[in-house]
Amino acid sequence: MTEPSKVIHVRNVGHEISENDLLQLFQPFGVITKLVMLRAKNQALLQMQDVPSAINALQYYTDVQPTIRGRNVYVQFSSHQELTTMDQNTQGRGEEPNRILLITIHHMQYPITVDVLHQVFSPHGFVEKMVTFQKSAGFQALIQYQSRQSAVQARTSLQGRNIYDGCCQLDIQFSNLDELQVNYNNDSSRDFTNPNLPSEQKARSSQQPSYGDAVGYPQMPNAAAIAAAFGGGLPPGISGTNDRCTILVSNLNPDRIDEDKLFNLFSLYGNIVRIKLLRNKPDHALVQMGDGFQAELAVHFLKGAMLFGKRLEVNFSKHPNITQGSDTHEYMHSNLNRFNRNAAKNYRYCCSPTKMIHLSTLPQVITEDEIVSLVEEHGTVVNTKLFEMNGKKQALVLFETEEEATEALVCKHATSLAGSIVRISFSQLQSIRENQ
Repeated sequence: MTEPSKVIHVRNVGHEISENDLLQLFQPFGVITKLVMLRAKNQALLQMQDVPSAINALQYYTDVQPTIRGRNVYVQFSSHQELTTMDQNTQGRGEEPNRILLITIHHMQYPITVDVLHQVFSPHGFVEKMVTFQKSAGFQALIQYQSRQSAVQARTSLQGRNIYDGCCQLDIQFSNLDELQVNYNNDSSRDFTNPNLPSEQKARSSQQPSYGDAVGYPQMPNAAAIAAAFGGGLPPGISGTNDRCTILVSNLNPDRIDEDKLFNLFSLYGNIVRIKLLRNKPDHALVQMGDGFQAELAVHFLKGAMLFGKRLEVNFSKHPNITQGSDTHEYMHSNLNRFNRNAAKNYRYCCSPTKMIHLSTLPQVITEDEIVSLVEEHGTVVNTKLFEMNGKKQALVLFETEEEATEALVCKHATSLAGSIVRISFSQLQSIRENQ
């Protein structure tokens, strides 16, 4: 176990969990001096006034499973003995009050424009400038107030609130920028102090969606290399001649699915360009793959898969691609795409969901218990095995059902474990043997 520290590391902190929720969990044990939300990792760091307070909290939560809003959270001592300013400003999101706010919008089922945000934020003070953009964390905006006091008031009043009933939740942090640069007044950026700025030229914005497609991935390996990866021939039912890249996924569980979870599942079969959840049909999504062959693999292997209590329907879409926009998530340049290097080799791991998951890029110092605690919330763990291959730690985890294994993969692939980004795929092994 990590050496006791007054800093507590909290994992599985979902987007619905607020700073106040965490404070309520730990306030009975003593004074909390600092709290840092690591939203991109679904984690938080919380500093108690002293080490005995932190020890009391962790001893209590060893016997009692801490839950917030129906979600189990997992607590341990942090490797930090003290939270520094650098920790608090992780990814430019600090607790130091500033007149510029960084807003991330979760569960975005309706389009959010500058005008919508202005309506929400202007009651708290004069908004000077606003810029919206799409990042891996989701739809984000930077909002600059005339005064720091207005920004503090807006954050206090609006943090964790929904713009629309049941969706479009606001996650508000202070930005560390000094001044916003706004060049155009349009739906995605606005300078309220300078109404004479031009709106962006249509020609420029109409070329934007094709930009992602034009850059392209490294050239696909030839058919022979792909066939070799599958052991000499394509899997039964795969033609290898499909040229449709976009997939329509339906019968999703809208309460539990998001773009990143779909990315984690579909990226097993190819590179992902972009993903769009359909706001008028919340149980539908579009997934654009790197090429037609990868799309064919995904349709073939995922049709009928169970996820979050629903049987997925996976078909080719009539749309040749997904137009880039505020309601799409871009994965074109994500380093989490699995087929950027040694692409042909990765095809041999393609299969339908199984009960067994394979975890790689694990920390060098790790125990089976830590592996189990990472994934056990998703189902019954039947067996695990931690092993080393080429000097690197890997693990196999066998669940009771394919659905439990699929849920663990979509929720925990690309999450951080002791500083390492864990990669998860399905294993085609039927059981775990001691001599593996």
